[in-house]
Amino acid sequence: MLTTMTKLLRVAYRERFAVGAFNIANSEFLKAVIQVAEKENSPVILQIHPNEIDLMGDDFAAYCVQAANRAKVPVVIHLDHGRHINDVVRAIRYGFTSVMIDGSHLPYEENVALTKAAVEIAHAQNISVEGELGTIGNTGSGSEGGADEILYTDPDQANDFVERTQVDTLAVAIGTSHGFYPKSMKPKLQIDRLIQINAKVNLPLVLHGGSDNSEEEIRETTKHGIAKINLSSEMKRAFFNELRKTLNDNPNEYEPDALFPSSTEAAKAIISHKMHLFGSAGKADLYHPSQL
Repeated sequence: MLTTMTKLLRVAYRERFAVGAFNIANSEFLKAVIQVAEKENSPVILQIHPNEIDLMGDDFAAYCVQAANRAKVPVVIHLDHGRHINDVVRAIRYGFTSVMIDGSHLPYEENVALTKAAVEIAHAQNISVEGELGTIGNTGSGSEGGADEILYTDPDQANDFVERTQVDTLAVAIGTSHGFYPKSMKPKLQIDRLIQINAKVNLPLVLHGGSDNSEEEIRETTKHGIAKINLSSEMKRAFFNELRKTLNDNPNEYEPDALFPSSTEAAKAIISHKMHLFGSAGKADLYHPSQL
């Protein structure tokens, strides 16, 4: 059941669980995410980065829309880290039901202006918008970008940003980074900052880049406004590590139906675990079809 982010996260925010947003870069990941979501009876977000759109082409977006419409659970198709208005317009034309406009790399007033422009375009088409305030770190092992230095989200500024832009969800910087952390870095989330932000803005918040944070911390964030958690690196690592093993064990094999199944199962194990960690497993029953 294809729906918007606003409708999906309204329930998650109220019930204090988070919906996983899984970056899908090919049909194998799409299949894995949908199959696990249906098995776990979990709402889910199919997340596609502009780089992934460029890789797969226009027809892949149509394929995702068809898969979402056929799914037995609520599904959102979301643009991840759009940097330009053109990214937003392209995603809307492809049938995405949610878009992210990431102006976090810009000066504050420019971020507000860019995000507000994206909201005006998207809301006219009943499409949800995620903005970002503060900068997510970048460990160098992810393709989603990020900053060399984390700039933490200021709670008062977050309130101003939400009021002026009218975004539906807000990605906040509380200490995470895209990709995997090096052994020398010990990640720590600022839960106190998250509590302050949640009290100021009163709308679903988004956590980017939590691959190596402790499960206890991740679980705690869902109690304080985090209703969407992005996941990419862990799922992809599981898939491609298994694929490398299969290729090494079968050097003369070249058929996808022989090479991909075990890799897909490895990815599915991560997806299932995260749905239980985020608290979304079993929650699809909270969504009435008439409200989607």
